[in-house]
Amino acid sequence: MSMGIASNGANASLSKTPIGSPLSPHGLHDPGAEPPGSEALAQADRTLVIVDNRALERECFAQSLVARGLGLTVLPVGRIEDYMAKREQVPPVCAILLNIGGRRIGDPQVGEDIRRLSAEFAKIPLILLADTDELPQILQALEYGVRGFIPTSVGIDVCIEAIGLAMAGGVFVPASSVMAMRRLVETGSDSRPLSGMFTLRQAEVVEALRRGKANKIIAYELNLRESTVKVHIRNIMRKLKATNRTEVAFKINHMFPGYTPVGGSQATHPR
Repeated sequence: MSMGIASNGANASLSKTPIGSPLSPHGLHDPGAEPPGSEALAQADRTLVIVDNRALERECFAQSLVARGLGLTVLPVGRIEDYMAKREQVPPVCAILLNIGGRRIGDPQVGEDIRRLSAEFAKIPLILLADTDELPQILQALEYGVRGFIPTSVGIDVCIEAIGLAMAGGVFVPASSVMAMRRLVETGSDSRPLSGMFTLRQAEVVEALRRGKANKIIAYELNLRESTVKVHIRNIMRKLKATNRTEVAFKINHMFPGYTPVGGSQATHPR
């Protein structure tokens, strides 16, 4: 039995685009929308390079950015060398987005990639896409000269705004990290004994577990996805060699007797 995919004009353009080819907004727009004006056409004469060694993710991300009106030619590549080989075929590069996925900024290869891109494209804003919004990771990225740090927990429209901000000379960091920095400044490091064992985000999750909060509530209060909360809890359990949430709370209470979480709430028995 044969199978087909129904498509409108825009989807048809997507389906005919060869893998690894630059995506231009000239041929990708909502059929019901107004044709692009001169300003949009001028914007499209610049290129955003997406560097990601995972072919499916980079292709889908590139298609999404163009379809949602980024207004730039987008070239998804597996390595920066692939862009160098195609640079004569696309408009001048205006930004580079490096997707590091779940890797850490401190990983030698990640650090080397960032330093290399920053050196070779000194005047081009470098933006990171990562599966974390942990404050130490963001601060380390900014020290390397990164102009934007986009966690994968945000939507495509936020990505577009972040790219535009970096291109305009600004620096984008997620709101969650700004709030974490504010709490850190307000409370001071002495009131956060967990910071020596956990990342800032993990420490916040531990505090929530001590207060008996469910994953959905933790996700809401920390502006995270519930799946991200579960990942943090698994990492916390691994560090403590605990087998469940109750054991996490018990071990933290034993290790830090008398510790009161930020906000003054006393620990309660977890659900």
